[in-house]
Amino acid sequence: MKWLELHIDTARAGLEPVSELLREQGVEGLVIDDEADFKDFLENNHQYWDYVDDELLAEKHGKCRVTFYLEESETGFSTLAQVRIALSALKKQHPEYAPLLLTMENVEDADWENNWKQFYKPMEIGERLLVIPEWEQTKPTERVKLILNPGLTFGTGSHATTRLCLQALEKHIHGGEKVLDLGCGSGILSIAALLLGAEDAFACDIDDKCVGVAYENAALNGIGREHYTVRAGDVLSDKRLAREFGGDYDIVVANIVADVILALAPQVRPLLKKDGWFLCSGIIDDRAVEVADALRLAGWAIMEARESEGWFSYLCK
Repeated sequence: MKWLELHIDTARAGLEPVSELLREQGVEGLVIDDEADFKDFLENNHQYWDYVDDELLAEKHGKCRVTFYLEESETGFSTLAQVRIALSALKKQHPEYAPLLLTMENVEDADWENNWKQFYKPMEIGERLLVIPEWEQTKPTERVKLILNPGLTFGTGSHATTRLCLQALEKHIHGGEKVLDLGCGSGILSIAALLLGAEDAFACDIDDKCVGVAYENAALNGIGREHYTVRAGDVLSDKRLAREFGGDYDIVVANIVADVILALAPQVRPLLKKDGWFLCSGIIDDRAVEVADALRLAGWAIMEARESEGWFSYLCK
């Protein structure tokens, strides 16, 4: 098995938030380099060394880095995409953690997209959907085809959180619905909703790259902007974005992370029709109970809970 070695460089104050961000994406086995710890070791452990060469000092100078490893596989690249989205959000919320630079060992950023394409193949999801990479060909099928080129955004259908949402959407989209997709990434969920029969969808993401990617994926599937709107912004704090949302949605879907879902739980109700659904995912197993309790405290009844590969989704009313 081959592995990707990845690094996130940050300020010292960002080491713990970055580590927590990675754990929320299911990444374990972190290696943390902290210049202050290295200096402290040198200062207080003279009995263990009598010379430190200039190359090592230069390597440790100013270095606060979290290193982690992912399988070089479809799942690994899917997790990497989610880490990039979460890191982009952290960078905007906490500029003091700069540089928050993500790099891959021996791989330039420009090469990442082509590296993961070899692992991304057509996927049957649920009973009705077939997610097809733009560069792949498939035989005729009765399934609803969703053609996708996610680029380096999150949302290929391969990650368990996305599949859980797609399974719920195919069950509850019957035709004519209005859908709001919070944290849309590639646009996969809102585009799937439209292909399954929804009338209109509004999608947004904190990463502005997602706007172009989602519109391009919509076009690949014959969906025009008269039925699909994509915007960039923070769903928790952007008042302009909130005004543009409007309301009267049949389904609001949020495939994000636990902390954002906790913050969203009290805010979603006014966006929905009386009998509308709130579908949330991106919840890792060790936070599932916490999120479920918070949803109930905010007045939601969990009608369906799904679990796959250590991730949970909740469909609420």
